[in-house]
Amino acid sequence: VGDKVMVLARSGLWQEVVNVPASQTFLMPEGMSFEEGAALLVNYITAYMILFDFGNLRPNQSVLIHMAAGGVGTAAIQLCKTVENVTIFGTASASKHDSLKESGVAHPIDYRAMDYAEEIRKISPKGVDIVLDPLGGSDTSKAFNLLKPMGKLITYGVANLLTGQKKNLMAMAKTWWNQFSINALQLLHHNKAVCGYHLGYMDEEFELIGGVVAKLVNLYSQGKIKPKIDSVWPFDQVADAMRQMQEKKNIGKVILVPEAPKEGSKKEEN
Repeated sequence: VGDKVMVLARSGLWQEVVNVPASQTFLMPEGMSFEEGAALLVNYITAYMILFDFGNLRPNQSVLIHMAAGGVGTAAIQLCKTVENVTIFGTASASKHDSLKESGVAHPIDYRAMDYAEEIRKISPKGVDIVLDPLGGSDTSKAFNLLKPMGKLITYGVANLLTGQKKNLMAMAKTWWNQFSINALQLLHHNKAVCGYHLGYMDEEFELIGGVVAKLVNLYSQGKIKPKIDSVWPFDQVADAMRQMQEKKNIGKVILVPEAPKEGSKKEEN
């Protein structure tokens, strides 16, 4: 009673009082704000397990991070920086490139203005070692083709299905039709790996997740990672908060709080 904790739950967190099993709570480290606590678990667990458990990221490798300015993207960049001499390619709109460079992305690419696969090939003709794929559809095929021999593609979302505030059935159908598919025999000839990740389906993996959280808390306490908060919104402005993400304006995590921040400013300096 009285402990400050971070919580993992599939749903039901946009309310003032929540009830979760103790096994889904984790002590917040010293000096961490509640906003940082809200921004840490889902994004950093996802980025950590993708990069290290599936990706086996090692020094001198290269990584492509899609949606590099988003919550998982910013977490993945920080975690890549904990490994020596990792080259990061990151896709994001041009307005976010300066911020990405400051955070450690060697090669920001504007996916709206150019073919990111062609741009990567110009810089690294053999491709990259790891691709983090939250997009789905035809982008997963492009990711697989961008892998070096022994490269790893980790798919963890289908953002191409989300095209705005309303469902676009044609876009959904196109993404589904173009979804990447490969069989085990084909993988033999390519010397590449394809992995799928979904944190929401690890509800019972308490020891596994607890071990990852312990590593993340340690990295936070050492100052090697720090959740990047884009903006903080009260519950009664949830529509505006969602719009901030849908219009892809955010750099980092969009946070909801029960009441308006006292500072009167939605932007938080990091």
